[in-house]
Amino acid sequence: MKHLSILVSLAVTSMAACGSAENAKENQLKEFITSHVEKIKPLDKQANLAWWDAAVTGDPKAYDRSSETTLQIRRIYSDPKDFAFLKEVKQSGQVKDPLLARQLTVLYNTYLANQIDPALLQQIVELGTQIEKNFSTFRGALDGKKVTDNEIKDILKDETDSAQRRKAWLASKQVGEAVAADLVRLVKLRNEAARKLGFDNYHTMALATGEQDVKELDKIFDDLYERTKVPFAKAKAELDQILAKKYGVAPDQLMPWHYHDPFFQETPMVYDLDLDVYYKGKDVKKLAEEFYASIGLPVDAILASSDLYEKEGKNPHAFCTHIDREGDVRVLCNLKNNESWMETILHELGHGVYDKYLDYGTPYLLRSPAHSFTTEAMAMFFGRLSRNPAWMQQMLGLSDAQRAEIEKVGGKYAQLKQLIFARWDMVMYYFEKGLYANPDQDLTKLWWDLVEKYQLVERPSNRTNPDWAAKIHFSAAPCYYHNYMLGELLASQWHHTLVTKVLGLKSDKGVSYIGQKKAGQYLKEKVFEVGDLYPWNEMIQRSTGEPLTAKYFVDQFVK
Repeated sequence: MKHLSILVSLAVTSMAACGSAENAKENQLKEFITSHVEKIKPLDKQANLAWWDAAVTGDPKAYDRSSETTLQIRRIYSDPKDFAFLKEVKQSGQVKDPLLARQLTVLYNTYLANQIDPALLQQIVELGTQIEKNFSTFRGALDGKKVTDNEIKDILKDETDSAQRRKAWLASKQVGEAVAADLVRLVKLRNEAARKLGFDNYHTMALATGEQDVKELDKIFDDLYERTKVPFAKAKAELDQILAKKYGVAPDQLMPWHYHDPFFQETPMVYDLDLDVYYKGKDVKKLAEEFYASIGLPVDAILASSDLYEKEGKNPHAFCTHIDREGDVRVLCNLKNNESWMETILHELGHGVYDKYLDYGTPYLLRSPAHSFTTEAMAMFFGRLSRNPAWMQQMLGLSDAQRAEIEKVGGKYAQLKQLIFARWDMVMYYFEKGLYANPDQDLTKLWWDLVEKYQLVERPSNRTNPDWAAKIHFSAAPCYYHNYMLGELLASQWHHTLVTKVLGLKSDKGVSYIGQKKAGQYLKEKVFEVGDLYPWNEMIQRSTGEPLTAKYFVDQFVK
């Protein structure tokens, strides 16, 4: 059912604000929006389809189509006459209709971010596409043999020989050397564009056009750093003792390759409990499908359009994409039947249901999540369930004894996971901020300074390679990574609201959400169908009763 109450409410507000007569500015804006959507809608779809084909196949022609169509779209948004019109309408203050005003804000911010010289814009798009292509098709070499990301992760999870672990870790970084020079060049091009628009650098501009403020983000991350400082140091010291014993080295000899993924962003499974054993022989795709159906958010149509397993040339990562803003939602994964990919498919389908259950009666320009981090929050909310003992017992058919075994260390893992991720996200946020502030500095030194400060991981001696560049997000999703942490905060806030206000429980003990259609209905009505009708902070206030806060994340995972 369409979310008509919101639209009716906005219409009433509009009538109260400006009466039945529409002013000239509003009429002009309506005409502009109609014309704009007619142009942009088919191009959005073409670009998304081309990107999907490129990611699934690695076909250079698909990458070319993606680049060409993306460039066409950005040229539309870079039109100086259109931007001048939107700026004049915005500054006039005459747009009183809430729906029109919101669309104006969305359009203005998008146009502002694209007021770039056409030749410079073309360089940015083409170079960005080339870097992403190199990432998707690159395979590191270990002992002369090409290896996939999954193979490297398997070695870092299971191998006990430090020399072999080091080789695998080094293989994971080889892509950095292949793309680093181009990445720095791309950063400088983005900065050049941002400065011409009056911003210090691209990082500042990207946040501003995303309705975010650098000072506010600094405040949030500084607060998280202080709140997690002691708990993280304690948890990591305990973790290091276990890892050191496993690998036959002293704790102070542990190096980056002694952790279980190339960036120490994931949780090493070390407390005599390997959750992968519970997922072995299970079909993680089927489990995810059954779960979402149980809460009234079926995902069978999404899965039917998706590409879920490894193949040559395919993008080795995972993402969800909404092709047309009309319900063609797809997920790309490289599934294995283990806990990590269980989390990933739940996570990506969290993005998927947000898109699938938007209200398609809302204007095209507002038919999207309220912000990139609100869809991340939804994905994280669902992804967390892969380690939830109650969820695992019900979905995997575990015995009470097995659930009790998981619960013994489940809380410790949940805390460790969130602490590790929070500290890793700080590295990404502060590095990217520094990268755009001064791309000519010693970026390798900056990277390892931050890794040592926030992750307490020692840098390899005499390491000058651009290990930072092995992270695809710097090219594919610039100035975005901090949204993952904001998403974690919001996921905890929604969890608190669902448990206490929707399900009426005093505690979240034993909550799995399986079969809780009330939870699915709440998310549909209060989050999905609302789309981008309101700024993200207003949507959060409306859906939870208070602004975004870190307190529920800290209560859930740190205290």
